[in-house]
Formats: sequence, structure tokens, C-alpha cells
Amino acid sequence: MQNITLGYAFCGSFCTIKDSLTALRKLAKEDIKIKPIMSQIVYTTDTRFGKAADLIKEVEEICGENIIHDIAAAEPIGPKNLLDIIVVSPCTGNTLAKTALGITDTPVTMAIKAHLRNNKPVVLAPATNDALGASAKNIGLLHNMKNIYFVPYRQDDPFSKNNSLVCDFSLITETVEAALKGVQIQPVIKAPLKCG
Repeated sequence: MQNITLGYAFCGSFCTIKDSLTALRKLAKEDIKIKPIMSQIVYTTDTRFGKAADLIKEVEEICGENIIHDIAAAEPIGPKNLLDIIVVSPCTGNTLAKTALGITDTPVTMAIKAHLRNNKPVVLAPATNDALGASAKNIGLLHNMKNIYFVPYRQDDPFSKNNSLVCDFSLITETVEAALKGVQIQPVIKAPLKCG
């Protein structure tokens, strides 16, 4: 994986952003350029998991690039053909739904839409409490869409949160490598983390 430009987008599954940052650092060790993207919520919201300003600083230091954080800045990704691949990590149920239905009202969904017009891959790293509930139909639609690839995922707590799925963030680099070849890494569904 050399000489590519990768978009790396964060959505608001705040409890998994630490794992996503670990994956981003791993990607940053490759011979690639990374353009960071954030939803407005991630860019502006302080939570019990950290302050927005600290996250912005860390991501921009890792990538050596300013973060795209508004729709107007994300739109040129398509017409200017800026990226080879986009990773959305974490990808929330909200972003899964909007992507499945073609809604582009956030910087991340605009980046995805703009990028897909160039017939290039998008890797989704899901983290959502309703994946096997309200989001299940959207995940199904996305699995059937051209140029959409998933980081393998599993139930993270099947007995306490039985509809929740979280991807295996450690497989993001491998998923990107496969997606660049037009291949979905397998198996997509992994064994649960907790089995009773």
C-alpha cells in the first residue's frame, strides 16, 4: 500500500474513538498520505471520553493535515478526485443510514458521496448499539452496494446490548489493502467478545 491518499473520517461513537486512533496511527506508518475528516459532532463536542480540541490536535498531528469538518470542504473530494479510498471509523448507525439512503448532510456523508462518484472504495468500520435492530436493514443495503467494504464486526456485548455491533479496529489496515483490490476481507462477522 504505497503512494495513495486515504481519507480517514470520524463519526460520533465516542467510546470507540480511542480504538480508531490506534488504527489511524498504524495506517500513518504506511507510505501513504492521510486526509482527516470529522463530523461536526465529533469536531465540536466534549465528552467523558475527551475534549474535542485535544482530539483535533492529535488527529492533525498524526496526519500532518488540517481536518475537513464542514460540507463545503468535503464536496471537492469528488470533482477534484482527491482520494483513493475513504475509511469511516467509527461509523455510527446514523452515518450507516444516511449512506445507505444517499443523504449528504454531514461532512462525512458528503465525503462518501463525493468519493463514490469516482467509483472508488469506501471502508466502513461500524460501531453502533442498534446494528441488529433499526440499523440492520441499512447494513444489509450497504453490503449490497458497489464500492462499499466493511471492517469485520462482531457483537461486543451480546447479553447486555444484544443489538450492538463493533468492528475489529485492528483489521482496518488489512481491510483497506483488500478494498483497494476490490475484495471484501473475510469473514465479515466475527465471534462475539463476550459469550456469557
